Amino acid sequence: MISKERIEDFIRSFDVDSGSDALKEIEKEAKRDHVPIIRKGTQELLRILLKMKKPERILEVGTAIGFSSVFMGECSSSETEITTIENYPPRIVRAKENIKMAGMEGKIHLLEGDAADILKELDGYYDFIFMDAAKGQYIHFLPDILRLLPSGGILVSDNVLQDGDIFESRYGIRRRNHTIHNRMREYLYVLTHNDELDTVILETGDGMTISVRK
Repeated sequence: MISKERIEDFIRSFDVDSGSDALKEIEKEAKRDHVPIIRKGTQELLRILLKMKKPERILEVGTAIGFSSVFMGECSSSETEITTIENYPPRIVRAKENIKMAGMEGKIHLLEGDAADILKELDGYYDFIFMDAAKGQYIHFLPDILRLLPSGGILVSDNVLQDGDIFESRYGIRRRNHTIHNRMREYLYVLTHNDELDTVILETGDGMTISVRK
């Protein structure tokens, strides 16, 4: 059997370096300060989905220091509006700086605060939603996410495999991770059994789901 590492190395050998200087600087900052950003495979899949969908309005739950916001900004039309939500003050400051550095202040709107509260206040629609926040909260965000997702809209959820923990029984993981483990399993079940969604689970990055609203 071919190892996952060999497959990934082979695929990565075809990578084309196409990110902007601003995006490269944000990536360097993330690596230096150990801030998680979307993995290379996740980036490539997001890029293709955005090129195919050509969304008018993107919603991101979990900004961190702005890497994925800027990445999606570069992969979408100049007319696309991006709203992103972040709760951690130090990262909010850095995200604002990075969005400014990338020249995307007019395209990316950063909302500060708890996503659980902010999502309830949003209205209208977002035809592309990227979920990349605290994994244990995905299931709690979902009712408002579905309220904001129109027919034909795409919901992408990142890090759903939890570095492999999701495969294990709750007795095979650390006690402190039990709640996240249970909630993520529930989230995956709801996505795949919701009659309003078509969902696929992929092993890309640390696991992703792609859901399309019927």
